[in-house]
Amino acid sequence: MLYIFCPYCGEHRSEEEYQVAGQAHIPRPLDPAACTDEQWGDYMFFRDNVRGIHHELWLHATGCRRYFNMSRNTLTYEILETYPIGATPQFTAAKGEQV
Repeated sequence: MLYIFCPYCGEHRSEEEYQVAGQAHIPRPLDPAACTDEQWGDYMFFRDNVRGIHHELWLHATGCRRYFNMSRNTLTYEILETYPIGATPQFTAAKGEQV
């Protein structure tokens, strides 16, 4: 069982209170109408399948009901950090090094 720290509530709680919402930091196209079908399909459906440190979007579903980001190692399930939407992560997904 994972215990996840909510950056808004300020408490560690059981993973049962949370829902994963996919990969974090995916920029929305500035002009969706100008995208080709392939570009729009890439934005909508294709995500990184990282082996190692990965940034994820989570929802505190039974708590404050707010979204936040998490840096997590997909090999060990270790949670490296949780941080509010719009904040910069301390760990990079590509290298696993601190920023």
